[in-house]
Amino acid sequence: MDAAVRGDIRFTQQRSNEISRDQIVNPSLTSDIAERFPDLHPPFDSRQASVEAHRCLTCFDAPCVGACPTHIDVPRFIKKIASGNLVGSARTILEANVLGASCGRVCPVEVLCEGACVMHSRGEKAIEIGRLQRFAVEEYYDSGGKLPLRSRPELHQRIACIGAGPASLACAAELRQQGFGVTIFDKRALPGGLNTYGVAEYKLRASDSLREVQMVRDLGVHFVQREVDPVALEDIERDFDAIFLGIGLGAMNRLEVNEASNGVIDALEFIASYKTGSLTSAPPRVVVIGAGNTAIDAACAAKRLGAINSTIVYRRRQDQMSAFAFEYDHAVREGVRFLWESAPIALRDADGALQLECVQMAEDADGKLMPVPRSNFTLACDLVIPAIGQAPLVTMLEQVRGITLDRGRVVIDRPTGRTTNPRYFAGGDCVNGGREVVDAVADGKRAARGIAAMLGTRMEAPVG
Repeated sequence: MDAAVRGDIRFTQQRSNEISRDQIVNPSLTSDIAERFPDLHPPFDSRQASVEAHRCLTCFDAPCVGACPTHIDVPRFIKKIASGNLVGSARTILEANVLGASCGRVCPVEVLCEGACVMHSRGEKAIEIGRLQRFAVEEYYDSGGKLPLRSRPELHQRIACIGAGPASLACAAELRQQGFGVTIFDKRALPGGLNTYGVAEYKLRASDSLREVQMVRDLGVHFVQREVDPVALEDIERDFDAIFLGIGLGAMNRLEVNEASNGVIDALEFIASYKTGSLTSAPPRVVVIGAGNTAIDAACAAKRLGAINSTIVYRRRQDQMSAFAFEYDHAVREGVRFLWESAPIALRDADGALQLECVQMAEDADGKLMPVPRSNFTLACDLVIPAIGQAPLVTMLEQVRGITLDRGRVVIDRPTGRTTNPRYFAGGDCVNGGREVVDAVADGKRAARGIAAMLGTRMEAPVG
């Protein structure tokens, strides 16, 4: 019995053929919660999309294309919207970016394609590329459109993708388009990675993420819910010709304080809890630690879930926060309060009431951040949400023989995605330390081409 058949027998019982309607609709998410999280940027209707598309100058050598990590032909897809060819527009997007719908919602277009728009130099508002992209792809999917499958022979080689986030989905889709057999392994009940579990609901609903997963599944990609421990890794190494690591990052870093036993939940767990319906409200006083985009998502969600006070505590100045400026502006509009140059030092549970002790911070003459003497203050709160970054999955990565890590990140050959173990490729957050969905998609596409080259197959250029 050959390896491919052994693999099919071993994993068949853990494979589902489609995502169930219950998973997509997410019935646990109440209508009240859904009403609290309307789209941050409402979708265009057909008239609005046409008007906006006709504003585009369809630049030659357009800077917006170069600013997109997946190099979507922006002028082309917008011109097709203007001419009423929504199918052609959507397919132009999806050939470049298989997660074009979610990227149309969550990409920081202000610093990518729209930030590069030539309209800025004319003193005019940038073309709303993100909303046009979302309009084209969602209209296509709503009308029953699928990812177009290229005409190609079925190849005998099989590739495993570990992790079911955007990098693996992009890698798997590209490889299936070339004819390889692909199986994605992930320990969580629902695929999609942070798109499903970790993006604020007003940006991307879990159901929208799962619809994109289903489109990848419809190409013939198999999904297996299984934690990849050392035993599973041995099975995978034996049964597959190449392996892609798209495992993302691990748990969020813990607060370096004496944490109380209750009243603390990390930001990603908090977001996943309300997105999957297990959390439907927030207490009156919420404090979020950190000032990245995830921290802002959590603080805004707390307000929408009923918190009266949602406060972000950050140890540095406002101009040093890692969140995008437009995310900060959104949080201010939501009513989130910011405490700059403040760091938590202790969390106490006093008769059922949480007390977060903080200290003010300042830079010394050498630029080192130091606590200001006698500047301690206390915040009364009901819930503390740390959002201070994720730790790399070093324990899992150390199971893989022959790959090199640098500060917990997988070292790759950038043009091909290949690791120092020639059978392993990698992309996404486990390589870049945590960037955007579109960066993960670009990594997955590059690795797919690298895998195809290693296995002796040239990736065909898309048609049309």
